[in-house]
Parts: sequence; structure tokens; C-alpha cells
Amino acid sequence: MNIEVDPAAGFCFGVTRVVDKAEEIIREQGQLYCLGEIVHNQKEIERLEKIGLKTITPEEFLTLSNCRVLIRAHGEPPETYEHASKNNIQLIDGTCPIVLRLQSRIKHDYAENHQQGVQFVIFGKKDHAEVRGLAGQTNYQTIIVESEEDLMKIDFDRPVHLYAQTTMNTDSYQRLQETLIRRLTAAGSEQHTLKCNHSICRQVSGRIPVLRKFCARHDVVLFVSYKQSSNGKLLYAQCKAVNEKTYFVTDTADIQTEWLENAGSVGITGATSTPRWLLEEFADKIR
Repeated sequence: MNIEVDPAAGFCFGVTRVVDKAEEIIREQGQLYCLGEIVHNQKEIERLEKIGLKTITPEEFLTLSNCRVLIRAHGEPPETYEHASKNNIQLIDGTCPIVLRLQSRIKHDYAENHQQGVQFVIFGKKDHAEVRGLAGQTNYQTIIVESEEDLMKIDFDRPVHLYAQTTMNTDSYQRLQETLIRRLTAAGSEQHTLKCNHSICRQVSGRIPVLRKFCARHDVVLFVSYKQSSNGKLLYAQCKAVNEKTYFVTDTADIQTEWLENAGSVGITGATSTPRWLLEEFADKIR
């Protein structure tokens, strides 16, 4: 049996950056708080907690003072920074540079245009940390669109500025744009009243064609991800569309031997929040 770990799999740039930063600070200064899960992968969280990372909730953060707190790659809204400033909390900002630029764009856009009646729409997961961070740049004066039903919140007689969570599916984002244009046109608005911002991470969107080719050349594919990972759900769907024998796994104990019967080749891949060492662990288990 041929076993191949996807050479393109592993942490994305933003996650690698914040994990490296956490490890460096823990080595030099000891325990470090992290506001929320540093990455949507329980195995990696457990590894980091063993060396001194302590995950805290937003509620716990509000009780802290005189300490160090890591901001993960998803980013945070302005009030997080305000609380830190008032309570002598040193923030180690691990926000992904792509997310930081997006926060800056929507903040300036809101400042310049909200008084002209522009509606700010974010295509993303309502409870996702990145979306909360983006909405916070507009004093939460945004409409979060996750499904078709959410479009009812939009006034199609007014201009719309559209943004997307960086890890959303590009095809779905394109379909949303087309739907908004149709509805604005039907309401008698000009198409230029829709301003679309191309805010999906190219590292995520560019991963899909490479991933599909990888899955197509194997008899069986194991997709390793934490169930709470938005990126994991997106990429798993792409794998499953190419290869029906793709199985979503979190732990090596999830592997079922019947999946591997008569398989000449097995591919192992995962989300951009899945560490490389965990993919190699699955390969070792199969061997």
C-alpha cells in the first residue's frame, strides 16, 4: 500500500506565525494566556497547553490584569485592546496580517460611508471569532449573512458594501454577489450600489485545486481536522466531491480498518488548522 501525506497540507501562514510566536514567548517567559483557542485543532491545543499555553474565554479575559495575553490569528474587536490598555495587559498580537488588512479596510470604509446609508454585509459564520473582530470595526453595525434567510435583513433600496470572512468558499461568495445584484436590480437600484471586496484568503482558495488533484489520485483519503474548524468543513467537502472514499477523522482511533481494504493508495490531508505532525501520526498508524 502506498501512503502519501499531502505535501501542501499543514498550517497556513497565519496559524504557523501565531503558534511560533506562542512557543517562543513560553520558552523565554513561561506561561502565556491565549484568548480563545489558538487554532481549531484539539491535538495541537493539548500539545501547547503541556508547555505552558493557557486558553481563556472572553469572560475570563475581562477579569485579568497585569499579565500577558496572546491574540490568535482570527483577530479581535477594538474593545479587547481597550480593556487591555486599561488593565495593564500586554497583548501579543498574533492576528494574521491578511485579517489585519481586512479589519483596516472595513473600518475605514465604515467611517467614510455609513452616514450615507451604506449597509455593511459580511459573508461568514455568525459566531466565528474573525467575523466578530470584523463587525467590531463598525461598532457592530453590520449584517452577517450565513444563509439565504439572512438576506431578509438587507434593505435592497440602499447601497451594500460586501465583505467575506477570509476562509469562506469563493464559489459561494460569487453566488452571493450575483444574488445581491439581481435583488438590487429588481428593487430598481443601480448595480454599482453593490461594492464587493475580495477578502477571501488566497492561500485558502488556492489550496482547493491542488487538494482536489491530490484526492483524485488516491483510492482512499483521510481528511484530518477538528470538527469545529470552518476551513476543515469547507476543504473536506471539496475532497468528498472528488473522492467518495474520503473520511473525516480527528484522532487515529477514528480509523476503521474496513476503509483500507483493497486500497492500493491512501492519501492523508487536512485543514489549514491541522498540524503537519498530526498528519504524519496518521501515516504511522496506518503503516
